[in-house]
Amino acid sequence: MGMMKEFKAFAMRGNVVDMAVGIVIGGAFGKIVSSFVADVVMPPLGMLLGKVNFAELAITLKEASGEAAAVTINYGKFVQTVMDFVIVAFAIFMVVKGMNSLKKKEEAAPAAPPAPSKEEVLLGEIRDLLKQK
Repeated sequence: MGMMKEFKAFAMRGNVVDMAVGIVIGGAFGKIVSSFVADVVMPPLGMLLGKVNFAELAITLKEASGEAAAVTINYGKFVQTVMDFVIVAFAIFMVVKGMNSLKKKEEAAPAAPPAPSKEEVLLGEIRDLLKQK
C-alpha cells in the first residue's frame, strides 16, 4: 500500500499535472499548426510557384510494377513537415520569451529592505537619547 500512496503523491504534484496539461495542449496545437500549414499556407505558396501541390512532390526511384508500389522520396511532405516545425518552434519561442519578460518584471520589483537588527534599533535609541540631552 505504501507504493500506491507514493505514486499518488507523485502524480498529484503540481509539476506532473502541469506537464500533462502541456503535453495535451501541445498535441492539439501541433494538429492545428499542421492543418494551418497544409490547408492555408502551402496552397497559396504552391500556386505562386506554378500551381504545385507540395504534398504530391516526390522523386520516383522505382516505378510501380504489378502489385508492388512505386518507390518514391516524398520531399513535398517533408517540406510541409519542416514548415510545421518552424511555426511550432516560433510559437514556443514567443511563449518562452513572454514568460521570461514576465519573470524579469517580477525580479525587477525592489525587495523591501530588511528590518534593522536589535542592535541597530538599540543604538538608534541611544543616539536619540544623547541628542535630547
